[in-house]
Amino acid sequence: MTREIVLDTETTGLDPAEGHRVVEIGAVELMNHVPTGRVHHVYINPGRPMPPEAEAVHGLTDAFLADKPVFAAVAEAFVGFVAEARLVIHNAAFDMRFLNAEFERLGLTRWPMERAVDTVAIARRKYPGSPANLDALCRRFGVDNSGREKHGALLDAELLAEVYLHLIGGRQPGFALGLAAAEGPRAAAYVPPPRPRPRRPLLTAAEAEAHAAFVETLGEGALWRRTGG
Repeated sequence: MTREIVLDTETTGLDPAEGHRVVEIGAVELMNHVPTGRVHHVYINPGRPMPPEAEAVHGLTDAFLADKPVFAAVAEAFVGFVAEARLVIHNAAFDMRFLNAEFERLGLTRWPMERAVDTVAIARRKYPGSPANLDALCRRFGVDNSGREKHGALLDAELLAEVYLHLIGGRQPGFALGLAAAEGPRAAAYVPPPRPRPRRPLLTAAEAEAHAAFVETLGEGALWRRTGG
């Protein structure tokens, strides 16, 4: 069984060497490339003011983070969740640099870059010259990112998990069955988390009205009525 953790962070800025810190971690567990339903999500008090330009990206304010735990208080649970899994990260160098800076402050072992799969690098190899940001890849693969008004570590990790499966070849019918057999009822009963907002209808109002008018011509005994279509 291959265990992977799709990971994303939000931060106070672009460079930990300038004193910037991690403020949010989102992680999604995959087994044999299939989400198991296990996630890890935490907000973190960075112990420093949030620059306006960073707040504009993720919407996390000083007031919101004021009562959240510091990194030292969440590090053990986070490292325990990841364990020995391979990491899947979009622009891995950025997140790994920040996480390793946090680990160094606590005297913890750094994570080697070789442990991370960088989905930006995969996308650029597969689609040279095309945008490789997460929104662009969601559009390419038809992944619904309509709830992504601002960056959010857990939402972005969930979107990246879907994008990653497309980048490595897409979902295969046998994956879910194989996971259920190997992992038991917990994996088989996985229900995806609710979307941040309902998915937009694919039909226009005019198409829906035309469909309803067509169904009316079929009569009361039409198969379409019995199947609820």
